[in-house]
Amino acid sequence: MEKKKFRLHMPHVFVILFFLVLVASISTWIIPPGQFDYQSVDVNGTMRDLVVPGSFHYIDRSEASPTGIIDFFCSFHRGMIEGAEIMMMIFIVNAAFSMIVKTGAFDCMMGALLRKFDGKEKILVPLFFLIYALGGTLFGMWNDFNGLIPIMVGMGIALGYDALFGFAVIELGIGMGFGAAIMNPYTIAQSIAGIPVYSNAGIRIAMFVIYSAISIWWIFRYGKKIKADPSKSLMAGEKTKFKLDRSELVKLKVGTREKLVLADILVCLGLIMYGFLRSGWGTIQLTGVFLMMGIIAALIYRWSPDKIAEEFINGCADIVFGALIVGIARATLVVLQDGVVIDTIINTMANLLTGLPAAIAAQGMLVIESLINFIIPSGSGQATTIIPIMAPLGDLMGVSREMTVLTFQMGDGLSNLLWPTSNIAVGCGISGVPLSKWWKFFLPLYGLMYVTQMLIIVFAQLFLGF
Repeated sequence: MEKKKFRLHMPHVFVILFFLVLVASISTWIIPPGQFDYQSVDVNGTMRDLVVPGSFHYIDRSEASPTGIIDFFCSFHRGMIEGAEIMMMIFIVNAAFSMIVKTGAFDCMMGALLRKFDGKEKILVPLFFLIYALGGTLFGMWNDFNGLIPIMVGMGIALGYDALFGFAVIELGIGMGFGAAIMNPYTIAQSIAGIPVYSNAGIRIAMFVIYSAISIWWIFRYGKKIKADPSKSLMAGEKTKFKLDRSELVKLKVGTREKLVLADILVCLGLIMYGFLRSGWGTIQLTGVFLMMGIIAALIYRWSPDKIAEEFINGCADIVFGALIVGIARATLVVLQDGVVIDTIINTMANLLTGLPAAIAAQGMLVIESLINFIIPSGSGQATTIIPIMAPLGDLMGVSREMTVLTFQMGDGLSNLLWPTSNIAVGCGISGVPLSKWWKFFLPLYGLMYVTQMLIIVFAQLFLGF
């Protein structure tokens, strides 16, 4: 009798998140609750609450709320509520773009793109990647690009690859640029650490080049594999909103209605970019403009109000899985906040570095920053909590403040593409790429990039005096 081969199987992403919330809930009974004191400080013209170094103190358990059985199950509902703004964005953006796809205008535009750039993927892909990477590294753009995710997913399929290929171009571009943080205004760690803003930009420019080169190589490596054998696509068998056939697309012509829809898309995307950069727009405004864009496209094609409503509902239905991930992941943060254990975890991690040699301490900072990004996914929020602790701790261990900031930028940037509490969950929700498929694609690259970061830290300490 032939023995069955044992194969590792990745559980459903909802199962993984369920057990993460369970572990977090149990930890609220084991980890003693504690808090830092905070003080309001002007950071680059904005008042922010910064941790007071050395102020950590434990509090009585009566002041915290460890997660009980009922609280555990209620945390998923509360996570949905806390993540509602992002979840609604995923629903509405996807539904609006689905309407554009259903009109057929998007297929015509992809056909025109293919005719123009046929056989020029080696130029087109790096070009788009660098646009997103520069936006992330110079202006801290991330959510600003969410509206372009469906376009890039469609482009990946139209070029003969798959949805994950197109998604990787935009998401890796943004993430790697954000992580290099040449002039990213949202990673405010330098000001908090008391060093000149944008100092030692040379090493971050070098990081940007290295990150981009490795990522583009990784994207093409995956693309080459699935071009040779489509069955090796990680998206094989997955349902997507795009049903694009390259041979059919190139035959499609762009008429007046298609040009009007293209103008609709360009004007709305331009409005979104202007709003984010100049008017302080956020997720709600992005969602509103996308809804307007989808309705205008439907009206150009003379859809009836009933048809618009039906297609909108269909678009929402297609993305339920991706939207729910955001809310379920937020449940982890809900229980940790209720238990008042986040500051305790941070303080304990920081204390583990005490007394270590500078070379090891710097690597330890990278580990800690990468882990803490799971429970504090905001870059600026993480900076105001971590840097006031790490900067003076680094002084005692011989780790320069430049190195402290560098490890913060590395840990915060790259893990945004990993943790389900970070931006990657939003991107997967909009793109329709399951988070589990993204992890299969990204985890080996994450390992490679992490080792690269470790080597950059060693180089900076040995040759740059960090």
